[in-house]
Amino acid sequence: MYTFQQESDLAAFEAFVKANGGIYLQSAKWADVKKDWTHAFYSGFDANGARVLTALILGRSLPGVGKIWYCPAGAVCDYENAALLQAFSDFMLREMKRAGVTALFFDPCVELRVNGETKEKGVSVHGNLVKAGFSLNADASKCLYKAPVQLMLPLKTPEGTEVTPEKLLKSFEKGVRYSVRVGESRGLIEKVHTAKDIEADPTILDKFAAVMRDTSDRNDFTERGSDYIAHLLRVFGDEEMDIMLIYYDKQKDTAMEAERQARKAQLEASLPTAPEKKVRGIKEELESIEKQTAHYEERIKETEGAGDLIAVAGGLTVHYNGMSSCLFGGARDLLRNNFRASHYFNFRRICRSIALQNDVHDLGYVLLKPTAANPDGTLGPCEPREDFEGICAFKKSFGADYIEYIGEYVLVTNKLKFFAYEKLFDLGKTALHVVNKVVKKTR
Repeated sequence: MYTFQQESDLAAFEAFVKANGGIYLQSAKWADVKKDWTHAFYSGFDANGARVLTALILGRSLPGVGKIWYCPAGAVCDYENAALLQAFSDFMLREMKRAGVTALFFDPCVELRVNGETKEKGVSVHGNLVKAGFSLNADASKCLYKAPVQLMLPLKTPEGTEVTPEKLLKSFEKGVRYSVRVGESRGLIEKVHTAKDIEADPTILDKFAAVMRDTSDRNDFTERGSDYIAHLLRVFGDEEMDIMLIYYDKQKDTAMEAERQARKAQLEASLPTAPEKKVRGIKEELESIEKQTAHYEERIKETEGAGDLIAVAGGLTVHYNGMSSCLFGGARDLLRNNFRASHYFNFRRICRSIALQNDVHDLGYVLLKPTAANPDGTLGPCEPREDFEGICAFKKSFGADYIEYIGEYVLVTNKLKFFAYEKLFDLGKTALHVVNKVVKKTR
């Protein structure tokens, strides 16, 4: 019924990905991003010659393990078509044996649970994959590439109506709403930078790097280098990827402080003759101005000598096929307590997704505690790792849904070498963690 072949028509490949709900990880462009991996493109066709599947396969070799293949976010296809999955599995096993590949890792974007509610499609697709020869990696803390949990914010109602920024803001938690609303009154502004902008002004990448460096030091991960970020921006282009930076504009802040002082003088002059019923309101406004002035003075003192325009938060976002996905993001330690700029930044990031008329804003993944399989064989409940609980709560505070996908599946051709991979996985992760700490201390 189905035939498969390596694909050379990348325009047709990409068109199928976009027409069938694919994400950026399944795009032909992702192969250009992952320069350290080999790559191949595959397409599947039905008996009438219609394309029914595309799969980007990335490959690399590991000492003692041999070649492994990875299909990012799984193939683009109808996962409820058991016959198609079986035919694809049989084909890939032949390809793997021909190429001497130990295992193929496969992590489809099929929902298993949304905010704790099980989706029958996910259970059904799990059964189809197992019947086709794939095995579930029951421990989601040991995934090759990405954890099967994403925080997703719908930007349209079930009826297809766009959500407005104003309505969305009202749905946020109280503390988030406050941080967003005071951002502009404290001198924050946003700027969106593309590859073309960075080509003209490379210092933009330096500003972004400073944001990510502070964030990585707080959250214990190693940030990507500027060369990698620049490469990503070039691959996806100005239409599909950008860096948003939130700047503290000291001149704007100073101008607003001058307006406050003028208002203060006006209120103080009116106080002696003000009607009794207005005195309390005037005093409360004066007290508010004094607090705002105190915060302003703290900002000026903390940024002394740092210039008039300082990047305090930012992130890299890919806008692909109706979804904005947050790849990297964070905030500087500078002025962090005064601004809580992460809230303002993420709201402005969401507003840009809405302006681009995207359907979903993907706030990114969380790393997980060890998991076990459910009695029916599906992936068990996924809970954030201790050091990601705060990050998860932060993302949920914007109204995002907690999406648990069906997980990572593996197609194995060499059980002995795959056993070696499983043993080396923990050792490799531990060694990488130690190296990262050393790098930070010597930076």
